[in-house]
Amino acid sequence: MSSKITAVFTSHDNAVEAARRVKDEGLRTSDISIVTNEQNTTTSNDQISRGTVSGGVLGGTAGLLLGLGTIAIPGLGMIAAAGPIVGLLGGAVTGGIVGALVDLGIPQKKSQEYEKDIKEGNTVWAMDVEEENKETIKNILRECGAYKVEEH
Repeated sequence: MSSKITAVFTSHDNAVEAARRVKDEGLRTSDISIVTNEQNTTTSNDQISRGTVSGGVLGGTAGLLLGLGTIAIPGLGMIAAAGPIVGLLGGAVTGGIVGALVDLGIPQKKSQEYEKDIKEGNTVWAMDVEEENKETIKNILRECGAYKVEEH
């Protein structure tokens, strides 16, 4: 049985490093979603508005995670995302990011907390994890500097 493991990072680079470490463990990275506020990146507004997801926005996630995108979310500003959540963000334009996180499998109350974390400039990381890998993933997240490592 799989669960959703989530974490919050104050450093976007640490979130990307966690994804790299998951890959290094030989685990599937296609189930990882990373969402960050533009405040947490070093890319210019011009690059974001052109949709060039490179440099500081999602750094080394290209090739690690499927799907990259940026989108303006009312109340949050520009959001950079990678992974399965990218496909869910289209509906978030009108409903906020909470709906996308709920659709990803995160409970409503926690999704509201994560939206606040993103507004504050943090990076939210989520992954579907099989039972036998839960502790490995949680340890990787903590070792990479995550706080609020939770299972849903």
